[in-house]
Amino acid sequence: MSDQRRKVVAQPVDTGKIKKLWRIALILGVVTVTEFLFAVMLPRGLWLIILFVTLTLVKAFYIVSEFMHLKYEAKILIGSILIPLIFLVWLVIALLVEGNTILEMLNFTQANV
Repeated sequence: MSDQRRKVVAQPVDTGKIKKLWRIALILGVVTVTEFLFAVMLPRGLWLIILFVTLTLVKAFYIVSEFMHLKYEAKILIGSILIPLIFLVWLVIALLVEGNTILEMLNFTQANV
């Protein structure tokens, strides 16, 4: 058998891409640390939940825009992704509110029986 050796050629490092990745990691880290500090310092309640959801959506948008390169796409493509997402979030919120109202009505009816 012949001894075949593979030659590995090192590619030059693209420092621009590495700096961009570190910048993305720093931004996501700052948002995550902010979420953690809010979780520790703020009292539990509706405002904390709204803040968490908002910061999570900010992180999700940033991840999608950078790693899926959506920031560089046409605006109509971005709209075709975001508009159904907005309606889906609205649907989930509406169903939760409606379900809570029905549960309260059932509890009220059972309490008066």
